[in-house]
Amino acid sequence: MSKKITLLLVFIGMIGLQSCTVNEIEPAPVDNDTISEVFELRNINFGYTGGNNYEIYQRLNPTIYSSDVILIYRKSGTTSNNSNVWQSIPRTLYLPQGELDYDFDFSREDFTIYAGGTYDLTFTPSYITNQTFRIVIVPGYFSKGSSSIDFSDYNAVIKAYNIDDSKVTVLK
Repeated sequence: MSKKITLLLVFIGMIGLQSCTVNEIEPAPVDNDTISEVFELRNINFGYTGGNNYEIYQRLNPTIYSSDVILIYRKSGTTSNNSNVWQSIPRTLYLPQGELDYDFDFSREDFTIYAGGTYDLTFTPSYITNQTFRIVIVPGYFSKGSSSIDFSDYNAVIKAYNIDDSKVTVLK
C-alpha cells in the first residue's frame, strides 16, 4: 500500500512540476533592418569655442539606434585623377606651426567634430574653414563580423558595408 501511495505522490508531483512555467526575459531588439549610410558635410567652417578649440555640431534626424556607431572621415585632398582622399578621425597632423588634432564624439541624437592644436589655428585657416567630412553610420548589427575591416580606410568601410557612395546625402 505504501508503494502505491508513494507512486501516486510522485505522479502528482510530476504533473504539478510540468504545469510550472518559467518567465523568460525577452532579449533587446536587434538592429538588423537598418542599412549603413553616408552623409556629407560640405565646405563647412569650424566655430570658435574658446581657448584654441573649434567645433562643428550637427543633430541627427532621425536619431540612430543605441547600438549604431559613427565613423567620420575628413577630406584631406584629391589624387592626380581627381579622386577624393579621406582621412579617418581622430587624427593628429604635425605641421610646422605645431600639432593640430581632429576628434569627434557622438550620441544617438547628434555628433560634434573638434579641432584643436598646440598653436593658434587661425595661422592655418585652411584646416578649419571650408572643410568636408563624410559621416558613416554603421548599424551595431554589422559589428559581429567586422574585425577584419580597416576602419581607417574609407573605401574599405564602404565596400565592406555595401554602401553606394554615389548617393551620399549632403547635410545642411
